[in-house]
Amino acid sequence: MIIHCTRKLAAKLPDVSNIPLPENSPLGSWHAHLLYFDRRQCVLFCHDLTRAVLFAPGVRKPDLQQLGKGLFSSMLIGLLYELGCNTGQLNAVKLALGPVQFDGATDRSVLASMTVAKHDLEPYIQIMRMIELKYVFVMVVGNASF
Repeated sequence: MIIHCTRKLAAKLPDVSNIPLPENSPLGSWHAHLLYFDRRQCVLFCHDLTRAVLFAPGVRKPDLQQLGKGLFSSMLIGLLYELGCNTGQLNAVKLALGPVQFDGATDRSVLASMTVAKHDLEPYIQIMRMIELKYVFVMVVGNASF
């Protein structure tokens, strides 16, 4: 699986490819962006086709070092579990994920959807203090089909 990183996030990650990587995962690729809310690092993920968004608040440096191995994979599996996927489907997704790779090739359309998601998240963060509670917030931007 490929995660396309913005420059801001790529500067914090190890092993980000400068050249676009070919996508060979049946699950498609994602974009990721580093945000700051209340001076805390947060990562926003957006699926390239469905525009499904995953939000990881309060991400620390060790979390960033394990972004592909732990944080993203567990968030995606958690999302699918909450959407009602059974154990067999979750295991198939875990196998299809494969190794997560990062590159710097971004798509302006996906980044625009992420900007909308960021602006939609801001009031919720202020009201609910999600960063303190360590929630993972999931929402869908636009017409998504799962």
